[in-house]
Amino acid sequence: MIDWQHIESTLLLPFEDQMRTTPQSSVWHAEGDVLIHTQMVYEALSSLPEFSALPAQQQHILRIAALLHDIGKLHTTRWENNDWHAPHHAPVGSRMARKLLWRQYSMAVNTTLMQIREAVCLFVRYHSFPVHAIDIPDARLRLLRIAANGHLTPFFSIRLLCLLSKADMLGRKCADQQEALEKITLCEEMAQEEGCLDSPFVFSSAYMQRAFLSGRDVWKNQELYDDTWGEALLMSGLPGTGKDTWIERNAAALPMVSLDAIRRDKRISPNAEQGLVANLAREQAKTYLRAHQPFVWNATNITPQMRESLVSLFESYHAHVHIVYLETDWDTLIDRNRNRNETVPTAVIEKMLDKLTPPETQEAEKVEWLCV
Repeated sequence: MIDWQHIESTLLLPFEDQMRTTPQSSVWHAEGDVLIHTQMVYEALSSLPEFSALPAQQQHILRIAALLHDIGKLHTTRWENNDWHAPHHAPVGSRMARKLLWRQYSMAVNTTLMQIREAVCLFVRYHSFPVHAIDIPDARLRLLRIAANGHLTPFFSIRLLCLLSKADMLGRKCADQQEALEKITLCEEMAQEEGCLDSPFVFSSAYMQRAFLSGRDVWKNQELYDDTWGEALLMSGLPGTGKDTWIERNAAALPMVSLDAIRRDKRISPNAEQGLVANLAREQAKTYLRAHQPFVWNATNITPQMRESLVSLFESYHAHVHIVYLETDWDTLIDRNRNRNETVPTAVIEKMLDKLTPPETQEAEKVEWLCV
């Protein structure tokens, strides 16, 4: 049972003082500091008729997202060109929200809690997209990519994202408020036209979905011939989340590229330069790819940048890429790590959690989130 009232009443306590002293642009946020804006957004959201019509669980999830949507500004706000700016505050805030909900509110105990947490993180990460969507050259592609995350968490949708964005605009003082609200409505209409307002667009196949979302020059209603020969399994997750155990139970027959094994074989410390380890791992993977041999790549792969280069390599050999992201609650993760042959310092894992971004649907042909 989730104690929503407790979460909502205590969520901002770690941030309140800094939110109160973090300024915002006088042009876009004449209402004042980040805390004032956040309170106004929370109140605006709660007063919207379409919000009141939602099921209670969706209301709670959106309220949490509203409270956390701008916490990234605490670390990104700077004075530039005679005004305050907070570049990239949304993805930074998304990672901050993940850490808070995972550690302080135990939202990694089971799959449902993980999906709720990640829905909040997606709302935080993309909360400013609807107001800018109509002006982005590849808006429809971006929209379909974002909506596709509904495959991973049923608590996320473009309609709800637009509702949060609407509250974000109502909860501020700025000259272009009405224009921004109209743009959000246009984003909703575009999502309706693209068939992804309330759920992901349904492609003819996973292969077709990957082809379109990766940016290939194809129509979303096309059916393409699947020229993949087999699966390259890419693991993702913090140390101690059970990747080795999962592989033993689900992919034991496959050869494995293991960065830990390469480090042991070459006697390279995890704290040393890792260029040689990465190069040897990629060469080992290429051997399997040339032979059309399905295999597992076993490493943490906790950021989109880490995964993107590997997926690109695997797909260049026409492999079907399957990303499996694993997580568990924090105490279990730390206990498992202590029992490993090669323990990773807890402080290092905490820094990795600061950087962690679980894979999104659009990153590969198949993406799974599993709580183990």
